[in-house]
Amino acid sequence: MTTVLIARHGQSTWNAEHRWQGHADPPLSDEGRRQAAALAELVASRGVVAVYSSDLARARETAEIAARAIGLRLVTDPTLREINVGEWQGLTTEEIEERFPDAWARHSAGGDGWLQGETHAAMSARIVAAVTRITNAHPGETILCVIHGGVIRALLAHAASLALVEYRQTRPGPRNGSLAGIVVEDGQFRSID
Repeated sequence: MTTVLIARHGQSTWNAEHRWQGHADPPLSDEGRRQAAALAELVASRGVVAVYSSDLARARETAEIAARAIGLRLVTDPTLREINVGEWQGLTTEEIEERFPDAWARHSAGGDGWLQGETHAAMSARIVAAVTRITNAHPGETILCVIHGGVIRALLAHAASLALVEYRQTRPGPRNGSLAGIVVEDGQFRSID
């Protein structure tokens, strides 16, 4: 059984502006760096043997701070990236509602809003496969994955045996710098929080 500590990256400059990021690559804000330092303290005594992150700057920088604090090398992996939100990237929710009202309605109802980018189903399959591959390399160990809100929700939905649409509609997204956990054993995911 592998324990996966799942951290959401610290606040980025675009989080502070309430902009949809997807595969965009804004850096951490000063608040995000403080959140990363707090996360490092939180995981320091958890027996983490490996630290993985998305290759996007906001996750990578958060993970670098945590890895350095616990004396580990960071491994970046592009398959841990956030969902690609296509034409919504860089926009605020208000701008999306104004420019793409039908798409926003689809998204609010639990579907895919953007027409370009990645579907929620494709993202979910991608992140579950990536975490399965990573945990297979660490049987019986504890690892830290610093990733993004959308992919965290997909992992937690999978661990709870819920459809991602149901999870998205009934649970809030994770806060910047927050920590959750799952265990993976024989390819089966289970929440531990």
